[in-house]
This record gives sequence, C-alpha cells and structure tokens, in this order.
Amino acid sequence: MIKRHITPQILEALGDTPVVFLQGARRTGKSTLARHIAATAHPARYITLDDVRVLATATEDPMGFIVGLDGSVVLDEVQRVPDLLLAIKAAVDRDPVPGRFFLTGSAQVLVLPRVADSLAGRVEFVTLWPLSQAEIEGRWPGFVDALFEPGLLAPKCRLEEPSQVMQRALVGGYPEAVQRASLDRREAWFRSYISAIMQREVRELVRINGLSTLPRLMEHVAARATGLLNRADLGRDAGLPRATLDRYLALLQAVFLVHVAPAWAANIGKRLAKAPKLFLNDTGLLSHLLGLEMTGTDSSWLGRLIENFAVLELLKGIPQSEARPRLSHLRTHAGQEVDVVLETLNRRIVGIEVKSSATVHPRDVAGLRALREATGSRFVRGIVLYLGTEVIPYAENIHAVPITALWEA
Repeated sequence: MIKRHITPQILEALGDTPVVFLQGARRTGKSTLARHIAATAHPARYITLDDVRVLATATEDPMGFIVGLDGSVVLDEVQRVPDLLLAIKAAVDRDPVPGRFFLTGSAQVLVLPRVADSLAGRVEFVTLWPLSQAEIEGRWPGFVDALFEPGLLAPKCRLEEPSQVMQRALVGGYPEAVQRASLDRREAWFRSYISAIMQREVRELVRINGLSTLPRLMEHVAARATGLLNRADLGRDAGLPRATLDRYLALLQAVFLVHVAPAWAANIGKRLAKAPKLFLNDTGLLSHLLGLEMTGTDSSWLGRLIENFAVLELLKGIPQSEARPRLSHLRTHAGQEVDVVLETLNRRIVGIEVKSSATVHPRDVAGLRALREATGSRFVRGIVLYLGTEVIPYAENIHAVPITALWEA
C-alpha cells in the first residue's frame, strides 16, 4: 500500500471530532485507506454500502441501522443513502464521542438534498486526491512550506528529462492507472472510469435528463483546462443552455472531476479578471479526454498539461503544509497574469508561474514582478516552475526552480 500523506490529518480529526468524512473522486483509494486506518491506528468496524444487503437494510430503516451499530464504525460510500446522515446526526447529538463515525464518499454530501445542514458543527471533511508524485516516490511533501520560509529557495532535486516529467503528467495519479504500464490498458481504464462516474455517482446525486451529454461536456471542459471559465462560450460549444450548464458543472465538481480555482481578490490598483480558472482533477484523465497520448503532445497542449499538473501537485501538498495557503490565480484586463497565487491567513503571498520549457525568459517573470510591486512586504517570493534542472535568480526574490522540486524538495 502506498502511504497517503493525508493520513495524519485524518487521525488528528478522528481524535477530537465525532464524524470525519473522507471525500474524493471515485477510485482514488478512499476505501483502501479507510480499511487500513480501521485495521491499525483507529480500530473500527468496516461496513460498505456497496454490499447490496447492507444497502437495502440501511435504505429501509436508516435510523434503526445506525442505532444498531456499536463502537467506532467506518461507513464506506455513505452518499448512497443520504438519510443515514440524518440518523448519524441524531446519534452524535446523543453521544458525541470523537471518532465514532468515519465516513467515505465519492460525492460532496453538501450538495445532496436535505442533508446539507445535518452535520454542521459535527463533521470534519478531508479530501483525498489521486496520488501525488511525492506519494508515488515515497517522499514527504515539503515544497509548499519551503515557499514561505525565509532565505534562498535552493532545493536539491534529482535530475529528470522534460520527457520524464511529461510522462508523469500523461499518466496522472489514479492508483490503477499508475500501475498500468501499457497505454492501451490505461486508455481502457479511463473509458470504463468515466462510464462508471456517469452511471453511478451522477445518478446518485440527482436524476437528470440527457446524461449522455455529460461526457461531451467533460471533453469541452478538458479543452479549456487552465483557462478562464467563460460560461457563455462553454455553453455554446457544448450546446447547453446556461441553467443546464451551471447545473452540470456543479455536478462535475461534486464528483471531484473538475476543480475551479478562484480569481485572486485584492485591490492592487488594477482591474482584475474575476473569472475562475478550470482544472481537471487528474492530468491522466485530461490526457485521455484530449487524446494526447494517442496523437502526441504538441506545444499547444504541453503548456496546459504541465500547468494543470503543477497546480494539482500544489493542491495535494497544501493540506500537509503548516502554511495552509489559499490557491487562486491572477489576471488583469491589461494582460498581466500569475498562474498561481498562494496566500496564507496572515496575508503572506507567493506567486508561481509554470512554464513547459527548459529555459526561462525575462518576460516570463513580468507578472511576478507586478505582483511583488503591488503587494510590497507581503510578497515572500515568486518562482517560475520550469523543465530545467537549475535554480536561477531573475530578480529580487524571484527565481526559476525545476518543476521536480514539487515532489523532490
């Protein structure tokens, strides 16, 4: 079993919170991790609602099902019976023992009818992403905290060719896809994965007409990965009215296939684009939807693939960091942009640009310079993640850093 970096956070939550909900996309390893924790660090009875007999019992009498459980329990795929959450609320109100209920689910329960407020104040949500590169390599993620440390950022990284980094991005982080060395077998896995998502997770969230349009919408979203979300253009290209598009995008976020990074909100004396940026939750899935491994990755797609890859690695590393920054992006109407803005609660800021080349030009740091000038003493540093192998200074507190530092540093 690959060690998951989110495990200490889960155990900490189980030590002081009655309900801990491990959420994330289907097939990211939630059940495996939950069973491992229940068998080792937090002994608990494991029950899965994928068992048809358990599912029938829980659906028929949710309250009786929960009342009949003694001690700590793991309830896997709990979103399949939303009424269980109401019964869990009642049980916790009677006896708020920390770690009593460890739940897992492949859909954000906050979007499910009648249960959005049922566990307020009683539950801690923890998100499990597909495998990070640090997890695959057996390393602890220290890069995000290193960004906010004083002094020169000079990570010692193992050398990797640009083609090796690109291959990491093309494979992505889904455990089963990572284990398949053959391109044909990975393609087969992703095809069945998308079908299972549409036929199960989406149907369990809400009954909708035109389910067949969702895979096509996924392809249009993939084609706009790392770009600003323009709902009018996306709806027109996908052939969906605005209300339907908004609903479908919410569903794709609810099953953790799509991540939306907000625009950085700050008054820096310039007009800022307020639209969020679109990202897919896995670059292996992105490459499958775009056919990149089948047709080759030309320069027009390489930049988007590598940026989506880098942003995901940052998102996976943030929960394990002490800084816990918020991730957003910056783009002005004048054209200046910063791919990633990380801002901590005490308003310290790091700007990050991502380049899919082995060289960095002065123009590549223009957005970082502007961010530094606008934020003054709050600005900790700016970096350009690139496919080279050396740390190169470009200006005060602005450096080019090998992208391998995301999992090697």
